[in-house]
Amino acid sequence: MRTFSPLVLLVLLVTQSASTQAADLNGAWAIDGSNCGRVFTKENNKLAFKRDADFDAGGLIVQGKQVTGTFQKCTIKSSHDEGPNLQLIASCSDGVSISDVAFDVKVTGENRMTLSSQKPVPVEMLYVRCSM
Repeated sequence: MRTFSPLVLLVLLVTQSASTQAADLNGAWAIDGSNCGRVFTKENNKLAFKRDADFDAGGLIVQGKQVTGTFQKCTIKSSHDEGPNLQLIASCSDGVSISDVAFDVKVTGENRMTLSSQKPVPVEMLYVRCSM
């Protein structure tokens, strides 16, 4: 059974809707805010992952409808507003295969979000935006 990285989950945050108050989700997101400096860097004014970012729990970089993690790249294909949640379908690639994945995104506070998915296995991840 295939599992998906946190990157796949963050892809869902990119689409804006009324339920997320048109929140700007662009930027660098980490599972642990204290790891931001070890995970992300800026090169030529663009966000990037540091060389060993995956050793520090990794994170996600959101730029428009593109979400990049240390092992996957995703593109938001569609979204549906469900009250306080945003349901998303993203096309994600790990360099070997491409899969469509469904996610729920919930903004849980300023610079905080929760990404969850029920398939192929239940997953819920909390993220904190890194100031870069």
